[in-house]
Amino acid sequence: MLLWVILLVLAPVSGQFARTPRPIISLQPPWTTVFQGERVTLTCKGFHFYLPQKTKWYHRYLGKEILRETPDNTLEVQKSGEYRCQAQGSPLSSPVHLDFSSASLILQAPLSVFEGDSVVLRCRAKAKVTLNNTIYKNDNVLAFLNKRTDFHIPHASLKDNGAYRCTGYKESCCPVSSNTVKIQVQEPFTRPVLRASSFQPISGSPVTLTCKTRLSLERSDVPLRFCFFRDDQTLGSGWSLSPKFQITAMWSKDSGFYWCQAATMPYSIISDSPRSWIQVQIPASHPVLTLSPEKALNFEGTKVTLHCETQEDSLRTLYRFYHEGVPLRHKSVRCERGASISFSLTTEHSGNYYCTADNGFGAKPSKAVSLSVTVPVSHPVLNFSSAEDLIFEGAKVTLHCEAQKGSLPILYQFHHEDAALESMSANSAGGVAISFSLTAEHSGNYYCTADNGFGPQRSEAVSLSVTVPVSCPVLTLLSAEALTFEGATVTLHCEVQRGSPRILYQFYHEDMPLGSSSTPSVGRVSFSFSLTEGHSGNYYCTAENGFGPQRSEVVSLFVTVPVSRPILTLRVPRAQAVVGDQLELHCEAPRGSTPILYWFYHEDVTLGSISAPSGGEASFNLSLTAEHSGNYSCEANNGLVAQHSDTVSLSVVVPVSRPILTFRAPRAQAVVGDLLELHCEALRGSPPILYWFYHEDATLGKISAPFGGGASFNLSLTTEHSGIYSCEADNGLEVQRSEIVTLKVAGEWALPTSSTSEN
Repeated sequence: MLLWVILLVLAPVSGQFARTPRPIISLQPPWTTVFQGERVTLTCKGFHFYLPQKTKWYHRYLGKEILRETPDNTLEVQKSGEYRCQAQGSPLSSPVHLDFSSASLILQAPLSVFEGDSVVLRCRAKAKVTLNNTIYKNDNVLAFLNKRTDFHIPHASLKDNGAYRCTGYKESCCPVSSNTVKIQVQEPFTRPVLRASSFQPISGSPVTLTCKTRLSLERSDVPLRFCFFRDDQTLGSGWSLSPKFQITAMWSKDSGFYWCQAATMPYSIISDSPRSWIQVQIPASHPVLTLSPEKALNFEGTKVTLHCETQEDSLRTLYRFYHEGVPLRHKSVRCERGASISFSLTTEHSGNYYCTADNGFGAKPSKAVSLSVTVPVSHPVLNFSSAEDLIFEGAKVTLHCEAQKGSLPILYQFHHEDAALESMSANSAGGVAISFSLTAEHSGNYYCTADNGFGPQRSEAVSLSVTVPVSCPVLTLLSAEALTFEGATVTLHCEVQRGSPRILYQFYHEDMPLGSSSTPSVGRVSFSFSLTEGHSGNYYCTAENGFGPQRSEVVSLFVTVPVSRPILTLRVPRAQAVVGDQLELHCEAPRGSTPILYWFYHEDVTLGSISAPSGGEASFNLSLTAEHSGNYSCEANNGLVAQHSDTVSLSVVVPVSRPILTFRAPRAQAVVGDLLELHCEALRGSPPILYWFYHEDATLGKISAPFGGGASFNLSLTTEHSGIYSCEADNGLEVQRSEIVTLKVAGEWALPTSSTSEN
C-alpha cells in the first residue's frame, strides 16, 4: 500500500511536472506574527499525511535547534523561531518563521500569497493603544483604517508586492508603528510549455499536443483547465481538463505556430505558453521509370537508358535504381528533372527494374519495368536425381534438363537410347524435369535437347543402371535326425529368388545374430551347428544388396532334452515324523524337455504318478501311519529316458497307548511278606518306553523298555503297602497313565480291586 501511495504522489497530474514531494506547514491562526502568550497550531501537510504516523519538528532559534516528535501531523507552539517538519520517508519542509511579539502594535499577514488570492492584513494593538490606524505600503500611506483592524486586497496580483506596516497612538504618549511585513505574490503554477509528439510530422500522420506546467505545492489541489491554439485560432471545443490534445491527421495547411493556455478555476489566473512552429512535411510522390530505346530489340551489347522522375523533383530528392530488388551500382546522372543511368546489355540484365525517390521523408518506389535480353540457348545439362542414393527397381527417379543461358521460352526434349520420351516448354529459368518409377528396362543412356528458335542444342549422354533389390528370403531347416535332440547337427538354409549381386545374408536366433555370408550371385547360403538346449526358439534370416535388409518368415526349432536324475525331498511338519503327520514327497528333475511324468515309490511299491506339463517339480502327499516307515524313491520320465532318484528313508514314530497295570502275587490274598510284582505294559508305542510306578501317587521307581513291551517292579509287602497303585508310559512323544488298582495287605485273604481314574 505504501508503494502505491508514493507512486501516486510522484505522478504528474493535470499536465503538471512530476517532482519530489516536499511537505508544507500551514498555520492556525494563519498569521506569522502574534502577541506573546498566544498559541499557534502548526500542521504538516502534503506527502501522505492522511496515514497515521509520527512527525518530526525542528525548531531553530538564536542558533540552537530542538527536535520534537508528535504522534500526528500537528504541533502547538508559543515560541518565536524557524520551524520545519518531516514525515517518515519525506524530505524536510521549507522553513516557516514565527514571531511571538512583545510589541504594542503588530501587523499580521498570511504565510503565502498567490495571484488571485483574497488577502487580509490585520493591524492589532494591545491595551492602551488607540486603534486610529493607518496602513503603509513601501512607507507610503495606503489607507486610513480608523477604528477598523483589517485591510483587504480582494484579488492579489504582482502589483501588490511590497513592504507593509501600520501605525497607531498610545494613550497620553506618542505614535507607535508595527512590524514590517513583506508581501511577495507568487504564481500558483509555472508558465506552461507546449510539447508535441513531432514538430515535423509527415503529411497525414497524427500529432499529440501536451501543455506542461507545475502547480505550486501550496496550491497542489487547485484544478487547472487547458486550451490549445494554432496561430490565433482555438483548437477543438476550447477549454478542457485534459492537458493533451490529439490531432488525428496533419496536412500541409496545418503548418503554423501552436501554443496553449493554462488557467485556474474559475479562470482567475491565465498563463500562455511560448509559441512553437510545427512544419508538416510532404513526402515525395511515386516516381515514374522509363526505358529507352523503347522498341529496339534487346540483344546483348545494346545500350539502354533508365530515367526516373517525380512530380516534386528538387535538388534534395535522392533517386535510386534497382534490378530485381538489388540496388544498381551504375552512377546516376542528374537531369533537368529526375535522374538517369545507362549501361550495355548482358544476359544478366533481363528482369524487372524500378526506381525510388526520397526527399527526406521516406522513399517511394515506381512501378516495375520489365526488360528481356534475347540470348540463344547454351548446351543443356542433364542430371539424374533420386530420393535414394542408389537407383533401384521401384525407386522414383527425376531427369532434369537445363540450359544455363538462353532467352525464354525454351523447348526441352528427353531421349532414351535415341528414342524420344517427352517434350516440355519452359517459360522461366531453371529447366524442366520428368519423373518415373524404375524398372529393369530403364537401364541405358539418356540425353536431352534445348531449343529457343535458334536450333536445338544437345546435352552429353548420361548412363543409368537399375539395381534390383533382393526379394524376401526363405529360411529352411534341415536335420539328419527326425527329432532334434541335444547334440544333433542342424543346417539352416537362406535363399532369395531375385536381387542384384552382391547379396549379404545374416542368420538370427531370437533377434541375436548368429553369422553372415556373402554371395556374388542369386542363390542360397547355409549355417550349421550342433544343438544344445539353448538353441530352442525362433530363427530367421535377412538378405541385403544395399537397399535395406529383407527378412524371412520365422522358423521355430525345439530341442528335446532327456530328463536328468530327479531329486526326492521328504517334507514333514517336524524333525521326527509322527503317525498322523502330513508327508509331502517332492520330486524334481533339474533338466529335461516337458512334459515330465513323475512316479512315486515306497519300498518299490508304486504310490502314484503326477504330470508336470510345464516342467519343474511335482509333489505327492501322504497321511502317515506306522506302516509308512521305510524307503522312498521317485522317477522322472519325459518320453526319452526315465531317471530314478536316490532312496530316502523315513521312520514314523508311534505315541504310546494307555498302559495296563497288573499285580502278580504268590496267592490270591496278599499278606505281609509276600513278593508282589507290579507289571505295566503299553500295547502300542515306539521304543524306547520309560515306565513309572506309583503308590498313592508316590513314585516307587522307573524301568526302561528299550525294545518296547512291558516292565515289572517288585515289592516285599508290608501292611503299609495297602492302597491304590498306577503306572505311566512315556516314549518321548506322549505320556499315558494306567487305571488305578487297589491292593489290601492283611491277615485275611483279599482280591485286588480296580477303578478308573483320569490322567
